[in-house]
Amino acid sequence: MAEQRSFRVEAVVLRHADWGEADRLITLYTRERGKVRAIAKGARKIRSRKAGHLEPFTRVTLQLARGHDLLIVTQADTLDAYLAIHENLIKTGHAAYVVELLDRFTYEDDTENYGIFRLLSEVLSRLEQEADPWLAIRYYELRLLDLLGYRPHLFECANCGREIIAEDQYFSAAQGGVLCPTCGAGLPGASNVSENALKYLRHFQRSDYAAAQRARPTLEVQSEVEALLQSYVTYLLERALNSPDFIRQIKK
Repeated sequence: MAEQRSFRVEAVVLRHADWGEADRLITLYTRERGKVRAIAKGARKIRSRKAGHLEPFTRVTLQLARGHDLLIVTQADTLDAYLAIHENLIKTGHAAYVVELLDRFTYEDDTENYGIFRLLSEVLSRLEQEADPWLAIRYYELRLLDLLGYRPHLFECANCGREIIAEDQYFSAAQGGVLCPTCGAGLPGASNVSENALKYLRHFQRSDYAAAQRARPTLEVQSEVEALLQSYVTYLLERALNSPDFIRQIKK
């Protein structure tokens, strides 16, 4: 059966770039087809009706048509503009991290992944509504790693498989998770992880968001958890992300 020349998708705009004299190249994460790119013709013109619907961190419905090389946006309607994100620089920075993380981990493959799309929509809603973004971001990181096949081992030693007990441990990005003191001591690249930080990481990994919200980690533990997850992400991607530095700068 021939593919449809035109089809409709629900999507979140990840980013855009100038294309030609008046067009924009839009990178989208869609519910129906995963990550795709499309051209929005005339989107940079002042009178363009599409432009306002195609800003980053916007959830939209789009009609897409197949062009010679790229998809073409023929119609765009906003479902959720997440206005509070766009109006607050801290929220904007965290939303930029959310989409950069997803963009770096995924490829254009025309494959449905409703779990990732739902997670993306949920974290943007949480960033818009919640005053403190820390939990929303950490929960997103752990769930995204799950969905992408990079779930860190937190309940048994990633090396010997023995159950992790309630004490300070080690974490190795190369091994893919927590190491017991016997396996982690002296291992190159393994870092210490405190009992409290591990307790919250395990809680977030096995809980729904409502249960995760009941946790009350100290600022010190929050910093440790954040640093551990970002070091793991950096190892997996083999490069640092840009948005964490931007967030640190605007917090100053």
